[in-house]
Amino acid sequence: MYDSIIIGAGMSGLAAGIRAAYYDQKVCVLERHYTIGGLNSFYRLRGRNYDVGLHAVTNFTPPGAKKGPFARLLRQLRMKWDDFGLSPQLMSSISFPGIELQFDNNIDLLRSEVAREFPTQIDNFDRLIESLVDYDDLEQKHFETSTRERLEELLSDPLLIEMILCPIMWYGNPRERDMDWGQFCIMFRSLFLEGFARPFDGVRLILKKLVRKFRDLGGELKLRTGVSKIKVENGRAIGVVLDSGEELTGSNILSSAGAVETFKLCETNQDVHAHTTGQLSFVEAISTLDKYPRELGHDKTIVFFNDSDKFHWERPLDDYCDVRTGVVCTPNNYCYDEKDGDLPDGIMRVTALADYERWRELDKDCYQREKDKWFEQVQASATRFVPDYRPHVIDTDMFTPHTIHRFTWHENGAVYGATRKWLDGTTAIKNLFLCGTDQGFVGIIGSIVSGISMANQHLLARS
Repeated sequence: MYDSIIIGAGMSGLAAGIRAAYYDQKVCVLERHYTIGGLNSFYRLRGRNYDVGLHAVTNFTPPGAKKGPFARLLRQLRMKWDDFGLSPQLMSSISFPGIELQFDNNIDLLRSEVAREFPTQIDNFDRLIESLVDYDDLEQKHFETSTRERLEELLSDPLLIEMILCPIMWYGNPRERDMDWGQFCIMFRSLFLEGFARPFDGVRLILKKLVRKFRDLGGELKLRTGVSKIKVENGRAIGVVLDSGEELTGSNILSSAGAVETFKLCETNQDVHAHTTGQLSFVEAISTLDKYPRELGHDKTIVFFNDSDKFHWERPLDDYCDVRTGVVCTPNNYCYDEKDGDLPDGIMRVTALADYERWRELDKDCYQREKDKWFEQVQASATRFVPDYRPHVIDTDMFTPHTIHRFTWHENGAVYGATRKWLDGTTAIKNLFLCGTDQGFVGIIGSIVSGISMANQHLLARS
């Protein structure tokens, strides 16, 4: 009998486990996959380390900061700033045809870029920033408001609206074409008012720190242990049935598997909200180079690009991928400490929108052919906005929506989960709660804060 059973060993599940274990709960984290991390995982191939998911840790604040999600995370998990080993970005950009807005971890740069490229909009842009400073993350009405409509009230230049939406939707929007105003506010602050950083050793450093702390506190982590059912009696969750047939009982069940995925595990007629299932998934083409990107004239950390004045944010309906928009991430271009030096290789990662159903239906041979084909097309699209690095590629890998589904078990390989969020983490089933992407916070820091918040509100309040 456990006090708390947590489904999923991603950032939110591990953080929730740590928080519960601090208060002497008997807690178990169950993970279907053979490794930890979920969407933000890692692997090794041909002697090289690869991150899955991590482009940047958002919500970055420098050492000693007392406010913001990262500072709260450190207090709640009783960890130190140095435990995350974060190095800030150099500089990133939003690139549309003939126009670019650069930004870094100080809003002043983006503000000066807006003033230069959109001089008639700078007062409006300032009003937008002011409206976000004291915004309540979890006020439900903000998640029922259209971001496009709200931005059109604040900004009068359509191109500026599209350029602002591009990075924010790429880094945290499960809806097609539009997004919830509440989600926009969270993401704008995490990207532009706080900023990007990355551990020198990638996402594995953060995950290993979380796992070590969880186990040191007596928590149990079970890998290759999938949940086939959540047992429900009289409207109350009482435990889980594993893929092996073994049953575990628990006073509380906290799931980071996603809302739709969680409800499908329940032995009940609980509405799975199929109409809220996310449709947005990605491919990512990863290239290892024989030079560092800066030697090719590329010094930006992340480039969000779009090839027309209208930002395209929807599932591709006519092909496997949509390369009109994308993200180019360069892990080399962070301000790493001198003691770390540089990464072993030059790396370019390019992400594009993709259709899960098309990739899922491919047999093994066709799957590899399409990967090869789209790897080239994704790279070609990116090199319209960054120096052409293709002659310097010495090794490659690519993941698809099929890979994302395998690592996360999300329906449709949906990176940002369901289009509706359960902000308070509660469900119609007593003692069953949600954390992670479908609770409402996204990104690495957001996921960890989600796990902490839901543990505080539901697991500890009932201990």
